[in-house]
Amino acid sequence: MLTPPAAAHALLFASGEPLGKKQLAVLLGLKEEELSVIFRGLIELLKGSGVSLVETATEVELRTSPEAADIVRQFRESELSRDLGSASLETLSVIAYQEGATRGEIDWVRGVNSSTSLRTLLIRGLIEGSEDGRDKRRIRYSLTTEALAHLGITRASELPRSTEFRLETSAIIAEESARAISE
Repeated sequence: MLTPPAAAHALLFASGEPLGKKQLAVLLGLKEEELSVIFRGLIELLKGSGVSLVETATEVELRTSPEAADIVRQFRESELSRDLGSASLETLSVIAYQEGATRGEIDWVRGVNSSTSLRTLLIRGLIEGSEDGRDKRRIRYSLTTEALAHLGITRASELPRSTEFRLETSAIIAEESARAISE
């Protein structure tokens, strides 16, 4: 069985984003006032690990520690300096021609998992994700102004054969969705 600081560490790591203190208290089965003791234990647990606990009045999050700033900066710079691989270019193309595509739609078009490519494109600021209005569990990806500038265009509709590809892609996705529902 995990200690409360270890359980808090696991939850914060798994979330990958800030967690509300109220939510964390509920998940750990504690009173909100007891969290400060848990946080002190977690801070102690994290010392020297390159990760630290960042806390606001209402939220907490795991972040890289200030001591790790140089190595993290080097990592990000090396990621950004590499050319985009073919997988990332394919993913960028799908998003460019199917504005607002979900990861599932991108995976379907490419025939493989696109998580790593999406991460690379997000880190480089070439795409952005927004919540799907119909299903809050999904993210819809679109090009950023950085991507458009990099491609030398001012809007996605300026891409070659844009209208043709958008119509064809939409028709295929609708057909596949209808087929999946009927099966």
